[in-house]
Amino acid sequence: MTNIIHLDSVDRAELDVYARLTEAQLRNRLEPEKGVFIAESPKVIRLALDAGFVPVSFLMEEKHIEGDAKAILARCPDVPVYTGNRDLLKSLTGYALTRGVLAAMRRKPQPAPETILKNARRVAVLDGITDAGNLGAIVRSAAALNVDAILLTPTCCDPLNRRAVRVSMGTIFQIPWAALSDWPKGGMNLLHDAGFTVAATALSEESIALGDPRLSAIDRLATVFGTEGDGLDLHTIRACDLTVKIPMAHGVDSLNVAAASAVVFWELRTR
Repeated sequence: MTNIIHLDSVDRAELDVYARLTEAQLRNRLEPEKGVFIAESPKVIRLALDAGFVPVSFLMEEKHIEGDAKAILARCPDVPVYTGNRDLLKSLTGYALTRGVLAAMRRKPQPAPETILKNARRVAVLDGITDAGNLGAIVRSAAALNVDAILLTPTCCDPLNRRAVRVSMGTIFQIPWAALSDWPKGGMNLLHDAGFTVAATALSEESIALGDPRLSAIDRLATVFGTEGDGLDLHTIRACDLTVKIPMAHGVDSLNVAAASAVVFWELRTR
């Protein structure tokens, strides 16, 4: 039987996870096994459940209990469901629940980078991507365009950030990802030991243009994408095996990193 709790106040400590904890507190860096993240919308929550994540609680407008969230709640009969009117919930979260349903979900241990590289042929390395929306969009493109795995450098934002999860449309639960503890030296060594050619994405005179047959001939290729503003550090570019660029027209110097990643993933996908 669903455990429904009707709210007349937002002061309950159990609701802190939805509004009163910082992203760092949600991650719980000192005890990661106790960390949580927020999944938003029935579709995203369903994908998280399918991937084995365990919900701590749900927060939703009452109409969704027998509506959009009914199938999800049937899978989690003992999990508390907090509900109230739209204005009350907005006062808690600070925004209208446009998708109607939130879930606080327990994090689980992530695989080691070596594990996700074993059977991969196309890998995206995200270096210092700090905008959660961009990260989520890159993950969605990677999943859609047959990238096998994603590696994140230590300066990336949390891929289970609420906005990153939402923008990814839950694909963060479908594509293997892991965090690198040392970059660029340690990460480069790891990729090379696994048999990967590492390509930096950057505009330079030495860059190989997408569409060059030399690129599609590489069996195991890891492509590195840099920060939203400055791109990749010169030291990182020099540590890569080659540099790849998207040819530009009309004097445009670059694309947003999320848009650029989709172009690169499509062109370098395995056939």
